[in-house]
Amino acid sequence: MIWWSSNPVTERKRVRTYQDLTAWQKAFDLRLDIYRVTKRFPKAEVYGLSTQMQRAAVSILSIIAEGFGRRTTADFLRLPYIACGSICEVQTQALPATKLCYLRAPEADRLLQLIGDTERLTKALIRALGSKRPCASAT
Repeated sequence: MIWWSSNPVTERKRVRTYQDLTAWQKAFDLRLDIYRVTKRFPKAEVYGLSTQMQRAAVSILSIIAEGFGRRTTADFLRLPYIACGSICEVQTQALPATKLCYLRAPEADRLLQLIGDTERLTKALIRALGSKRPCASAT
């Protein structure tokens, strides 16, 4: 059983599926936004920047869901770390897309904010899972 809360002081809700994870919900929003903005990228980027951003965004979402399906907390804990790598990948691809004017300034700002929010929530998930790991007993 995993417990997750965006604010542990005022709220504590039971997580029944990966869709209840706030990090997964934010990653879902990021994926939708990535698909929305890359749809307008130049045709020359169909197999370049747009595809790379889409794949990385899908990866974040999928990896968090996969982790939830793992048998142990320790197993789950490994996957959000991998998702953080994909978050950095999306951010790295968003920067040249902005510089090349594929993204308008407000779009780029919103996307970078969403990427940052996804990263913060994924790292919070890592901290929450880390606090649930049993301590090694001294023998």
